[in-house]
Amino acid sequence: MLAWLSANIGTIIVLVIVIAIVVLAIFVMVRDKKKGKSCTGCGGNCSSCAAGCPHSSKR
Repeated sequence: MLAWLSANIGTIIVLVIVIAIVVLAIFVMVRDKKKGKSCTGCGGNCSSCAAGCPHSSKR
C-alpha cells in the first residue's frame, strides 16, 4: 500500500487540490445565494435584465 501511495503521490495531490477548488466554489455559490446575490433569472447579464434582478440596481 505504501508503495502504491508513493508511486501515485502526484496524482493524489492534484486530486486533493481539484476537490478543494470544487468545494470552495460550491461554498461561495451557496453563500452568495444566501446573501441574495444570485442572478439566475437573467443569466448573469444584469445590465440588460428587465426581471428585477437584485444586481441591476447596484451597477
